[in-house]
Amino acid sequence: MTERKLAPSIVNPLDFHLTLKPYEKFTLDNGVPVYSVNAGVEEVMMVELVFFSGNCYEEKNLVAATASFLLKNGTSEKNAFQLNEHFEYYGSFLSRACYNETATLTLHCLNKHIGELLPVMEEILCDSLMPEEELLLYKQNQKQRLSVSLKKSEFVAGRLIDSYLYGEHHPYGKYTSHEDYDALNREELIEFYKKYYSKGNCMIFTAGKLPSGFEKVLNNYFGQLPFRNNFQNPSIATTSSVKAGEKFRITNDINGMQGSIRIAKPFPNRHHPDFQKAMVLNNILGGYFGSRLMTNIREDKGYTYGIYSYLQNHVQQSAWVVSTEAGKDVCEATIAEVYKEMKLLQSKPVGEDEMKLVKNYMMGIILGDLDGPFQIIARWKNYILNNLDENHFYDSIRTIKTVSSDELQELAIKYLNPDEFYELVVV
Repeated sequence: MTERKLAPSIVNPLDFHLTLKPYEKFTLDNGVPVYSVNAGVEEVMMVELVFFSGNCYEEKNLVAATASFLLKNGTSEKNAFQLNEHFEYYGSFLSRACYNETATLTLHCLNKHIGELLPVMEEILCDSLMPEEELLLYKQNQKQRLSVSLKKSEFVAGRLIDSYLYGEHHPYGKYTSHEDYDALNREELIEFYKKYYSKGNCMIFTAGKLPSGFEKVLNNYFGQLPFRNNFQNPSIATTSSVKAGEKFRITNDINGMQGSIRIAKPFPNRHHPDFQKAMVLNNILGGYFGSRLMTNIREDKGYTYGIYSYLQNHVQQSAWVVSTEAGKDVCEATIAEVYKEMKLLQSKPVGEDEMKLVKNYMMGIILGDLDGPFQIIARWKNYILNNLDENHFYDSIRTIKTVSSDELQELAIKYLNPDEFYELVVV
Protein backbone atom coordinates (compact mmCIF):
# COMPACT_ATOMS: atom_id res chain seq x y z
CA MET A 1 0.00 0.00 0.00
CA THR A 2 1.21 3.50 -0.84
CA GLU A 3 2.41 5.48 2.19
CA ARG A 4 0.37 8.69 1.91
CA LYS A 5 2.18 10.47 4.74
CA LEU A 6 5.53 10.43 2.93
CA ALA A 7 6.22 12.72 0.01
CA PRO A 8 7.47 10.91 -3.10
CA SER A 9 11.13 11.28 -3.87
CA ILE A 10 12.14 13.89 -6.44
CA VAL A 11 13.64 12.36 -9.57
CA ASN A 12 15.64 14.30 -12.13
CA PRO A 13 13.83 13.89 -15.49
CA LEU A 14 17.16 13.01 -17.12
CA ASP A 15 17.19 9.94 -14.90
CA PHE A 16 13.79 8.76 -16.16
CA HIS A 17 13.84 5.39 -17.88
CA LEU A 18 11.16 5.93 -20.49
CA THR A 19 9.80 3.08 -22.59
CA LEU A 20 7.37 3.12 -25.48
CA LYS A 21 4.61 0.56 -25.09
CA PRO A 22 4.67 -1.62 -28.20
CA TYR A 23 1.67 -1.90 -30.48
CA GLU A 24 -0.06 -5.09 -31.50
CA LYS A 25 -0.52 -5.61 -35.21
CA PHE A 26 -2.94 -7.74 -37.15
CA THR A 27 -4.14 -7.73 -40.74
CA LEU A 28 -7.70 -7.70 -42.05
CA ASP A 29 -8.82 -10.11 -44.74
CA ASN A 30 -8.27 -7.46 -47.42
CA GLY A 31 -4.66 -6.87 -46.35
CA VAL A 32 -5.26 -3.66 -44.39
CA PRO A 33 -2.85 -3.46 -41.41
CA VAL A 34 -4.26 -2.60 -37.99
CA TYR A 35 -2.04 -1.17 -35.24
CA SER A 36 -3.55 -1.26 -31.77
CA VAL A 37 -2.67 -0.34 -28.19
CA ASN A 38 -4.98 -2.08 -25.76
CA ALA A 39 -4.56 -0.13 -22.52
CA GLY A 40 -6.29 2.24 -20.14
CA VAL A 41 -8.79 1.90 -17.31
CA GLU A 42 -11.70 3.90 -18.74
CA GLU A 43 -14.27 2.23 -20.99
CA VAL A 44 -13.34 4.38 -23.99
CA MET A 45 -11.62 3.73 -27.28
CA MET A 46 -10.74 5.25 -30.63
CA VAL A 47 -10.59 3.92 -34.17
CA GLU A 48 -8.78 5.93 -36.84
CA LEU A 49 -8.72 5.04 -40.51
CA VAL A 50 -5.81 6.67 -42.34
CA PHE A 51 -6.18 7.03 -46.10
CA PHE A 52 -3.40 8.05 -48.45
CA SER A 53 -5.62 10.73 -49.95
CA GLY A 54 -4.08 14.03 -48.90
CA ASN A 55 -3.37 17.18 -50.90
CA CYS A 56 -0.48 15.64 -52.83
CA TYR A 57 -2.89 13.20 -54.53
CA GLU A 58 -5.26 15.79 -55.96
CA GLU A 59 -5.00 17.10 -59.51
CA LYS A 60 -7.02 20.23 -58.70
CA ASN A 61 -6.71 22.47 -55.68
CA LEU A 62 -9.11 21.81 -52.76
CA VAL A 63 -10.48 18.51 -54.07
CA ALA A 64 -8.82 16.43 -51.33
CA ALA A 65 -9.83 18.74 -48.47
CA THR A 66 -13.40 19.09 -49.74
CA ALA A 67 -13.85 15.34 -50.24
CA SER A 68 -12.60 14.78 -46.70
CA PHE A 69 -15.01 17.36 -45.26
CA LEU A 70 -18.06 16.03 -47.12
CA LEU A 71 -17.49 12.39 -46.17
CA LYS A 72 -20.16 12.43 -43.46
CA ASN A 73 -22.57 14.85 -45.12
CA GLY A 74 -24.98 12.34 -46.56
CA THR A 75 -25.44 8.76 -47.82
CA SER A 76 -28.28 6.96 -49.60
CA GLU A 77 -29.85 6.10 -46.24
CA LYS A 78 -29.01 9.13 -44.06
CA ASN A 79 -28.61 12.83 -44.62
CA ALA A 80 -25.97 14.93 -42.85
CA PHE A 81 -28.22 15.63 -39.86
CA GLN A 82 -29.10 11.97 -39.37
CA LEU A 83 -25.46 10.90 -39.57
CA ASN A 84 -24.37 13.41 -36.97
CA GLU A 85 -27.37 12.62 -34.78
CA HIS A 86 -26.48 8.92 -34.83
CA PHE A 87 -22.99 9.48 -33.49
CA GLU A 88 -24.16 12.05 -30.94
CA TYR A 89 -26.90 9.69 -29.68
CA TYR A 90 -24.20 7.24 -28.60
CA GLY A 91 -22.04 9.95 -27.03
CA SER A 92 -19.37 9.51 -29.66
CA PHE A 93 -17.47 11.87 -31.91
CA LEU A 94 -16.58 11.23 -35.55
CA SER A 95 -14.07 13.65 -37.04
CA ARG A 96 -12.29 13.89 -40.37
CA ALA A 97 -9.18 15.77 -41.38
CA CYS A 98 -7.06 16.21 -44.49
CA TYR A 99 -3.28 16.69 -44.49
CA ASN A 100 -0.57 16.84 -47.12
CA GLU A 101 -0.10 13.09 -47.64
CA THR A 102 -2.97 11.54 -45.69
CA ALA A 103 -6.56 12.06 -44.58
CA THR A 104 -8.19 10.55 -41.50
CA LEU A 105 -11.61 9.45 -40.31
CA THR A 106 -11.49 9.15 -36.51
CA LEU A 107 -14.04 7.77 -34.06
CA HIS A 108 -13.91 8.31 -30.27
CA CYS A 109 -16.54 6.44 -28.30
CA LEU A 110 -17.48 4.24 -25.35
CA ASN A 111 -16.32 0.74 -26.19
CA LYS A 112 -19.77 -0.73 -25.48
CA HIS A 113 -21.22 1.19 -28.43
CA ILE A 114 -18.66 0.20 -31.04
CA GLY A 115 -21.06 -2.30 -32.62
CA GLU A 116 -23.60 0.45 -33.35
CA LEU A 117 -21.02 2.88 -34.73
CA LEU A 118 -18.75 0.88 -37.02
CA PRO A 119 -21.59 -0.01 -39.44
CA VAL A 120 -22.26 3.69 -40.03
CA MET A 121 -18.55 4.36 -40.59
CA GLU A 122 -18.63 1.57 -43.17
CA GLU A 123 -21.70 3.18 -44.75
CA ILE A 124 -19.86 6.49 -45.03
CA LEU A 125 -16.89 4.85 -46.74
CA CYS A 126 -19.04 2.87 -49.18
CA ASP A 127 -21.92 5.21 -49.90
CA SER A 128 -21.06 8.85 -49.28
CA LEU A 129 -23.03 10.93 -51.80
CA MET A 130 -21.51 14.37 -51.21
CA PRO A 131 -24.86 16.02 -52.09
CA GLU A 132 -24.84 19.11 -54.27
CA GLU A 133 -26.63 21.19 -51.64
CA GLU A 134 -24.00 20.25 -49.03
CA LEU A 135 -21.23 21.21 -51.45
CA LEU A 136 -22.86 24.59 -52.15
CA LEU A 137 -23.19 25.27 -48.42
CA TYR A 138 -19.58 24.24 -47.84
CA LYS A 139 -18.33 26.53 -50.61
CA GLN A 140 -20.35 29.45 -49.27
CA ASN A 141 -19.10 28.98 -45.71
CA GLN A 142 -15.47 28.46 -46.73
CA LYS A 143 -15.42 31.52 -48.98
CA GLN A 144 -16.83 33.64 -46.20
CA ARG A 145 -14.29 32.22 -43.73
CA LEU A 146 -11.48 32.87 -46.22
CA SER A 147 -12.59 36.49 -46.69
CA VAL A 148 -12.37 37.05 -42.95
CA SER A 149 -9.03 35.24 -42.62
CA LEU A 150 -7.41 37.22 -45.44
CA LYS A 151 -7.79 40.36 -43.35
CA LYS A 152 -5.54 38.87 -40.65
CA SER A 153 -1.81 39.36 -41.02
CA GLU A 154 -0.92 36.06 -39.31
CA PHE A 155 -3.06 34.09 -41.80
CA VAL A 156 -1.49 35.80 -44.81
CA ALA A 157 2.01 35.36 -43.38
CA GLY A 158 1.46 31.64 -42.87
CA ARG A 159 0.37 31.18 -46.48
CA LEU A 160 3.19 33.21 -47.96
CA ILE A 161 6.07 31.72 -45.98
CA ASP A 162 5.06 28.20 -47.03
CA SER A 163 4.92 29.25 -50.68
CA TYR A 164 8.43 30.74 -50.39
CA LEU A 165 9.76 27.57 -48.79
CA TYR A 166 8.23 24.99 -51.13
CA GLY A 167 6.69 26.75 -54.12
CA GLU A 168 3.16 27.90 -54.94
CA HIS A 169 2.22 24.60 -56.60
CA HIS A 170 3.79 22.28 -54.02
CA PRO A 171 1.28 20.55 -51.68
CA TYR A 172 3.06 22.13 -48.72
CA GLY A 173 3.10 25.58 -50.27
CA LYS A 174 -0.09 26.09 -52.29
CA TYR A 175 -2.94 28.08 -50.84
CA THR A 176 -6.59 28.60 -51.69
CA SER A 177 -8.59 31.36 -53.34
CA HIS A 178 -12.27 32.13 -53.79
CA GLU A 179 -11.92 31.03 -57.41
CA ASP A 180 -10.70 27.61 -56.27
CA TYR A 181 -13.90 27.10 -54.31
CA ASP A 182 -16.03 28.28 -57.24
CA ALA A 183 -14.30 25.77 -59.52
CA LEU A 184 -15.19 22.73 -57.39
CA ASN A 185 -17.79 20.35 -58.77
CA ARG A 186 -19.45 17.29 -57.30
CA GLU A 187 -18.40 14.90 -60.09
CA GLU A 188 -14.66 15.31 -59.43
CA LEU A 189 -15.23 14.93 -55.69
CA ILE A 190 -17.08 11.65 -56.19
CA GLU A 191 -14.33 10.42 -58.49
CA PHE A 192 -11.66 11.30 -55.90
CA TYR A 193 -13.74 9.67 -53.14
CA LYS A 194 -14.13 6.40 -55.02
CA LYS A 195 -10.45 6.21 -55.93
CA TYR A 196 -8.89 7.29 -52.64
CA TYR A 197 -11.49 6.28 -50.03
CA SER A 198 -13.84 3.51 -51.22
CA LYS A 199 -10.94 1.78 -52.98
CA GLY A 200 -8.11 3.68 -51.34
CA ASN A 201 -4.92 2.73 -49.58
CA CYS A 202 -5.85 2.41 -45.91
CA MET A 203 -4.31 1.56 -42.57
CA ILE A 204 -6.08 1.53 -39.20
CA PHE A 205 -4.97 2.67 -35.75
CA THR A 206 -6.97 1.85 -32.64
CA ALA A 207 -6.39 2.35 -28.92
CA GLY A 208 -8.08 2.34 -25.55
CA LYS A 209 -9.79 -0.37 -23.59
CA LEU A 210 -10.64 -2.57 -26.53
CA PRO A 211 -13.58 -5.00 -26.15
CA SER A 212 -13.03 -8.73 -26.47
CA GLY A 213 -13.37 -10.00 -30.00
CA PHE A 214 -12.68 -6.54 -31.41
CA GLU A 215 -10.36 -7.90 -34.11
CA LYS A 216 -13.21 -9.97 -35.53
CA VAL A 217 -15.65 -7.06 -35.30
CA LEU A 218 -13.26 -4.76 -37.14
CA ASN A 219 -12.71 -7.36 -39.83
CA ASN A 220 -16.46 -7.84 -40.31
CA TYR A 221 -16.99 -4.19 -41.19
CA PHE A 222 -13.74 -3.16 -42.88
CA GLY A 223 -12.00 -6.40 -43.86
CA GLN A 224 -14.31 -7.06 -46.81
CA LEU A 225 -14.04 -3.59 -48.36
CA PRO A 226 -11.90 -3.14 -51.51
CA PHE A 227 -9.19 -1.21 -49.69
CA ARG A 228 -5.58 -1.41 -50.87
CA ASN A 229 -2.30 -1.37 -48.95
CA ASN A 230 0.21 0.50 -51.10
CA PHE A 231 1.60 3.12 -48.72
CA GLN A 232 4.15 4.87 -50.92
CA ASN A 233 3.66 8.62 -51.13
CA PRO A 234 4.40 10.33 -54.45
CA SER A 235 7.79 12.01 -54.46
CA ILE A 236 7.36 15.78 -54.42
CA ALA A 237 10.14 18.12 -55.47
CA THR A 238 10.41 21.62 -54.06
CA THR A 239 9.50 24.12 -56.78
CA SER A 240 10.14 27.44 -55.06
CA SER A 241 11.41 30.19 -57.36
CA VAL A 242 12.33 32.42 -54.41
CA LYS A 243 16.02 32.64 -53.61
CA ALA A 244 17.18 31.75 -50.09
CA GLY A 245 17.63 34.76 -47.88
CA GLU A 246 15.14 37.03 -49.68
CA LYS A 247 13.33 39.63 -47.56
CA PHE A 248 9.65 40.52 -47.97
CA ARG A 249 7.56 43.32 -46.50
CA ILE A 250 3.83 43.05 -47.25
CA THR A 251 1.13 45.59 -46.38
CA ASN A 252 -2.13 43.66 -45.98
CA ASP A 253 -3.99 46.24 -43.87
CA ILE A 254 -2.82 49.83 -44.08
CA ASN A 255 -4.45 50.49 -40.70
CA GLY A 256 -2.98 47.39 -39.05
CA MET A 257 -1.31 47.85 -35.67
CA GLN A 258 0.87 44.77 -35.66
CA GLY A 259 3.02 42.78 -38.02
CA SER A 260 3.28 39.05 -38.43
CA ILE A 261 6.89 37.94 -38.67
CA ARG A 262 8.05 34.66 -40.23
CA ILE A 263 11.73 33.79 -40.55
CA ALA A 264 12.30 30.39 -42.17
CA LYS A 265 14.65 28.18 -44.16
CA PRO A 266 14.44 24.67 -45.64
CA PHE A 267 15.73 21.99 -43.28
CA PRO A 268 16.24 18.20 -43.62
CA ASN A 269 13.42 15.97 -42.40
CA ARG A 270 13.61 13.65 -39.41
CA HIS A 271 15.58 10.98 -41.27
CA HIS A 272 18.64 13.25 -41.36
CA PRO A 273 21.31 12.49 -38.70
CA ASP A 274 21.27 16.13 -37.52
CA PHE A 275 17.54 16.25 -36.88
CA GLN A 276 17.46 14.92 -33.31
CA LYS A 277 20.23 17.24 -32.14
CA ALA A 278 18.59 20.15 -33.97
CA MET A 279 15.46 19.55 -31.89
CA VAL A 280 17.49 20.27 -28.75
CA LEU A 281 19.06 23.35 -30.32
CA ASN A 282 15.65 24.57 -31.44
CA ASN A 283 14.25 24.32 -27.91
CA ILE A 284 17.10 26.47 -26.63
CA LEU A 285 16.50 29.03 -29.37
CA GLY A 286 12.71 29.29 -29.27
CA GLY A 287 11.03 25.94 -28.65
CA TYR A 288 9.44 26.57 -25.26
CA PHE A 289 8.37 29.35 -22.90
CA GLY A 290 11.78 29.63 -21.26
CA SER A 291 13.70 29.84 -24.54
CA ARG A 292 16.19 32.54 -25.48
CA LEU A 293 13.85 34.19 -27.95
CA MET A 294 11.07 34.34 -25.36
CA THR A 295 13.37 35.61 -22.62
CA ASN A 296 14.88 38.32 -24.80
CA ILE A 297 12.06 39.49 -27.06
CA ARG A 298 9.05 38.97 -24.79
CA GLU A 299 10.30 39.36 -21.25
CA ASP A 300 13.20 41.79 -21.72
CA LYS A 301 12.19 43.88 -24.76
CA GLY A 302 8.41 43.54 -24.51
CA TYR A 303 8.03 43.43 -28.29
CA THR A 304 5.62 40.48 -28.36
CA TYR A 305 3.34 38.31 -26.23
CA GLY A 306 5.04 35.20 -27.54
CA ILE A 307 7.66 34.04 -30.02
CA TYR A 308 8.53 30.47 -30.98
CA SER A 309 10.74 28.52 -33.33
CA TYR A 310 9.98 25.01 -34.55
CA LEU A 311 10.89 22.32 -37.06
CA GLN A 312 7.93 21.62 -39.32
CA ASN A 313 6.40 18.16 -38.99
CA HIS A 314 6.27 17.20 -42.66
CA VAL A 315 6.88 13.75 -44.13
CA GLN A 316 9.09 14.78 -47.05
CA GLN A 317 10.64 18.24 -47.05
CA SER A 318 10.76 20.25 -43.85
CA ALA A 319 11.72 23.70 -42.60
CA TRP A 320 13.03 25.61 -39.58
CA VAL A 321 10.66 28.48 -38.74
CA VAL A 322 10.60 31.39 -36.30
CA SER A 323 7.11 32.84 -35.83
CA THR A 324 5.72 35.81 -33.90
CA GLU A 325 3.43 38.84 -34.00
CA ALA A 326 4.74 42.22 -32.84
CA GLY A 327 3.82 45.88 -32.98
CA LYS A 328 4.55 47.12 -36.50
CA ASP A 329 6.91 49.79 -35.16
CA VAL A 330 9.14 47.14 -33.54
CA CYS A 331 9.08 44.44 -36.25
CA GLU A 332 12.53 45.30 -37.57
CA ALA A 333 13.96 45.43 -34.04
CA THR A 334 12.38 42.02 -33.32
CA ILE A 335 14.02 40.49 -36.38
CA ALA A 336 17.38 41.97 -35.38
CA GLU A 337 17.08 40.33 -31.94
CA VAL A 338 16.24 36.94 -33.51
CA TYR A 339 19.43 37.08 -35.55
CA LYS A 340 21.35 38.24 -32.50
CA GLU A 341 20.28 35.11 -30.63
CA MET A 342 21.29 32.93 -33.57
CA LYS A 343 24.74 34.55 -33.60
CA LEU A 344 25.13 34.00 -29.85
CA LEU A 345 24.44 30.29 -30.29
CA GLN A 346 27.12 30.22 -32.97
CA SER A 347 29.74 32.13 -31.00
CA LYS A 348 29.38 30.75 -27.47
CA PRO A 349 28.62 27.24 -26.15
CA VAL A 350 25.40 26.82 -24.18
CA GLY A 351 26.01 26.82 -20.42
CA GLU A 352 25.62 23.75 -18.26
CA ASP A 353 22.58 25.03 -16.34
CA GLU A 354 20.70 25.94 -19.51
CA MET A 355 21.54 22.59 -21.09
CA LYS A 356 20.19 20.77 -18.04
CA LEU A 357 17.01 22.88 -17.97
CA VAL A 358 16.21 22.25 -21.64
CA LYS A 359 16.99 18.55 -21.44
CA ASN A 360 14.75 18.15 -18.38
CA TYR A 361 11.98 20.03 -20.19
CA MET A 362 12.24 17.80 -23.26
CA MET A 363 12.19 14.62 -21.18
CA GLY A 364 9.12 15.89 -19.35
CA ILE A 365 7.34 16.57 -22.65
CA ILE A 366 8.02 13.02 -23.84
CA LEU A 367 6.71 11.66 -20.53
CA GLY A 368 3.51 13.67 -20.96
CA ASP A 369 3.14 12.42 -24.52
CA LEU A 370 3.05 8.84 -23.24
CA ASP A 371 0.18 9.51 -20.81
CA GLY A 372 -2.52 7.17 -22.01
CA PRO A 373 -3.28 4.85 -24.93
CA PHE A 374 -4.48 7.60 -27.28
CA GLN A 375 -1.20 9.49 -26.92
CA ILE A 376 0.83 6.31 -27.36
CA ILE A 377 -0.93 5.27 -30.58
CA ALA A 378 -0.59 8.85 -31.89
CA ARG A 379 3.19 8.60 -31.48
CA TRP A 380 3.24 5.21 -33.18
CA LYS A 381 1.13 6.56 -36.04
CA ASN A 382 3.60 9.41 -36.48
CA TYR A 383 6.50 6.96 -36.66
CA ILE A 384 4.78 4.52 -39.00
CA LEU A 385 3.63 7.20 -41.44
CA ASN A 386 7.17 8.57 -41.52
CA ASN A 387 8.75 5.13 -42.05
CA LEU A 388 10.34 5.11 -38.60
CA ASP A 389 10.41 2.50 -35.86
CA GLU A 390 10.88 2.36 -32.09
CA ASN A 391 14.61 3.01 -32.54
CA HIS A 392 13.73 6.61 -33.37
CA PHE A 393 12.08 6.97 -29.95
CA TYR A 394 15.06 5.60 -28.04
CA ASP A 395 17.55 7.47 -30.22
CA SER A 396 15.78 10.73 -29.42
CA ILE A 397 16.00 10.07 -25.69
CA ARG A 398 19.65 9.11 -26.02
CA THR A 399 20.34 12.31 -27.97
CA ILE A 400 18.61 14.50 -25.40
CA LYS A 401 20.63 12.94 -22.58
CA THR A 402 24.03 12.93 -24.27
CA VAL A 403 24.24 15.82 -26.77
CA SER A 404 26.93 18.31 -25.78
CA SER A 405 27.03 22.09 -25.95
CA ASP A 406 29.92 21.84 -28.42
CA GLU A 407 27.79 19.73 -30.78
CA LEU A 408 24.97 22.25 -30.56
CA GLN A 409 27.37 25.09 -31.32
CA GLU A 410 28.54 23.24 -34.42
CA LEU A 411 24.91 22.80 -35.51
CA ALA A 412 24.22 26.49 -34.95
CA ILE A 413 27.21 27.39 -37.13
CA LYS A 414 25.97 24.98 -39.78
CA TYR A 415 22.29 25.92 -39.88
CA LEU A 416 21.56 29.23 -38.09
CA ASN A 417 22.97 31.63 -40.67
CA PRO A 418 20.68 34.67 -41.07
CA ASP A 419 21.56 35.05 -44.77
CA GLU A 420 19.96 31.66 -45.49
CA PHE A 421 16.55 32.48 -43.97
CA TYR A 422 13.54 33.86 -45.81
CA GLU A 423 12.35 36.91 -43.94
CA LEU A 424 8.71 38.04 -44.09
CA VAL A 425 6.73 40.77 -42.34
CA VAL A 426 3.02 41.17 -43.06
CA VAL A 427 1.30 44.23 -41.58
